[in-house]
Amino acid sequence: MPGPLQGVKVIEMAGVGPGPFCAMMLADAGADVITINRPNTRTLGNRRDPATDALARGRRHLTLDLKKPEAITAMLRILESAQVLVEGYRPGVMERLGLGPDICLEHNPRLVYGRMTGWGQTGPLAHAAGHDINYISLAGALHAIGDVEKPLPPLNLVGDFGGGAMMLAFGIASALYESQRSGRGQVIDAAMSDGAAILMAPFFSMFASGSWKDARQTNTLDGAAPYYCSYRCSDGKFISIAPLEPQFYELFINLMEIDTAAFRQRDDRSKWPLLRAKLEERFATRRRDEWCHVLEGTDVCFAPVLNLSEAPLHPHNQARNTFTKVAGSWQPSPTPRFSRTVSDLPPAPRTDAAAEVLAEAGLDPQGIEALRKSGAVHF
Repeated sequence: MPGPLQGVKVIEMAGVGPGPFCAMMLADAGADVITINRPNTRTLGNRRDPATDALARGRRHLTLDLKKPEAITAMLRILESAQVLVEGYRPGVMERLGLGPDICLEHNPRLVYGRMTGWGQTGPLAHAAGHDINYISLAGALHAIGDVEKPLPPLNLVGDFGGGAMMLAFGIASALYESQRSGRGQVIDAAMSDGAAILMAPFFSMFASGSWKDARQTNTLDGAAPYYCSYRCSDGKFISIAPLEPQFYELFINLMEIDTAAFRQRDDRSKWPLLRAKLEERFATRRRDEWCHVLEGTDVCFAPVLNLSEAPLHPHNQARNTFTKVAGSWQPSPTPRFSRTVSDLPPAPRTDAAAEVLAEAGLDPQGIEALRKSGAVHF
């Protein structure tokens, strides 16, 4: 498993959601990720089969009872040879364990200490519980998504994964690059509410310029425009269209055989309900695959709306190996793609690596056995 992060050791404090997703990205890029589990918790932090869980891939696992001083000492030994720590606890938890940034950076001044939270390390809400829908609400994102009646959450893609995990991964890569010049690590405060806010930067800009209305279903990109949305076909399946540019729209109305005066007035928003009704009627005349035959691969900006079973089987995805079958189930393959340091799909997680990880940290067999007998390490 090469990849651009080969040689980088990452210590991940086991968790759920954005922390594991960030660690998955780092493992996908070739990092050696060691997950620290706590006793009497789900080993991999979730209910899924580890063999088929994409978020768990590419890890070695070690279970430490961090309530025991011996485990904290072992943890600090492990961190001495690491470049990155990823943790997703509420603010103050790592400090109370004796593993806060000050102590860890004292043991390893080059350590990049990544902290993933919903609200951030500071601010009035820092210690409050929350989930993706809450974080994107505060960032102004949820208000903009949904139908006229109410906002609808876009799964947990915007807060947990886009605004959280990916921002933390970017922060870690940036801090690793800087540490090569300075020889020093630093702490990364990655808040999902902050990340969701920066994902909204284009829309705040459009709102400031007067080209975005602060109400759902009134803008070109929020589903109001009849030429940027999805339509039901005769078989109940859906397609999506987005011919925003004039030349693409021209091709669209020609291929759809709907080149009427009304469709020439697409910038007149009062005509949008009429255009939508006509397109609904037109798309309902054929099955989804028939529309694919007419429109897919052209410049009309078209795609079938695929479900989780269909997406891995699409010819484009298969040609690019966008998905990989692991233990009989599909997983998204590592991305982005590098021309030289090509990332392979990381292996399934290893839960038998405790002695190996401790030995790499410099503990001899007697020391490892003493930790096991004390209950500080479980294997």
